[in-house]
Amino acid sequence: MKKSTLLVLVGILTIMLLLSSAWVIAPDTIQTKVKEWAGLTNARPIAIMIENSAAARPHSGLQNADVVFEVVSEYGITRFVAVFGTKDASIVGPFRSSRPYYAEIAKSFDPIYLFFGTYPECYKYIQDLGMYTMSAMTDRSGLSSIVGTAPYWRDWTRSKVQEHTAFTSTIAVKQKAMQLGYPLEGNGMPFSYKGDAGEGDRGGINNVFIDFGTAAYAPRGFNVNFKYDRNSNSYLRYMGNKPHVDHESGQIISVKNVVVLITDIVGPIDKYKHMSVRTTGLGQAFYFIDGNAVEGTWERGGVADRFVLRDGSGNEVSLNAGNTWISMVMPGKVGWQ
Repeated sequence: MKKSTLLVLVGILTIMLLLSSAWVIAPDTIQTKVKEWAGLTNARPIAIMIENSAAARPHSGLQNADVVFEVVSEYGITRFVAVFGTKDASIVGPFRSSRPYYAEIAKSFDPIYLFFGTYPECYKYIQDLGMYTMSAMTDRSGLSSIVGTAPYWRDWTRSKVQEHTAFTSTIAVKQKAMQLGYPLEGNGMPFSYKGDAGEGDRGGINNVFIDFGTAAYAPRGFNVNFKYDRNSNSYLRYMGNKPHVDHESGQIISVKNVVVLITDIVGPIDKYKHMSVRTTGLGQAFYFIDGNAVEGTWERGGVADRFVLRDGSGNEVSLNAGNTWISMVMPGKVGWQ
């Protein structure tokens, strides 16, 4: 046998041994490797409030978020908690004010939390949650010590209405965080991850539809469809029966994982039409990954804890490496075919 051929064979055998041994190491080590391959670092996430009124569309930066929660707000209009960890976004927005349940969702990531002000009682609630916060406005009520530190600018070409013109950048947020002494290292994304399923293991669930309507509100333009693209093993997002596109690229938003958490939503609870959404405890959940639909549960012990996603057998669900969109809705508001 030629020396060169022998060296090649030795090299191949060495690689095979390394690969085979990699799968008998501890599961948490495998999970660490998957996160490394996916670019999921231990950077402290940045959670940003983004509005979703019709006048705010199309959005900037959502495609780069690792996780996006969508939950109803006043008058049935949804807002997003966009969580960035592995990618920066030079433009994010339009970004808007917070509500208690949005802050509770953000808290599960131990992030730097960016929002465009809120009402007095909510300022105090956010401060009591103990997050690293950046508000674009100062709390003048005296109920908290939150001051306006969030970096932002206004783009009047996007709207003539002021509330739809505020934008920020994850790069600017990191720079401001260093000035404020906020640590940029954290725990990364608090979920379990895996690689894409092989072609033969992908399912045939082609359309997921989600209704954000409540007992009080069911406005048009907020129903969502995620249409499965088998070739890319991702879901294309439609909103109000129209493609949900990124403002800068013009491309439709694509998602690797779609998660629907069933919870209690009541309201309006006051004269300002605020809603109340349960973000802790236990609930039914649906996971759409690799073209498959899996029914399971979600659980969260308290606002300081992470969301734990489980399948019907009680095992923690592993998401595909990539971006995840999570919808929180009332019972009976999700379907698929």
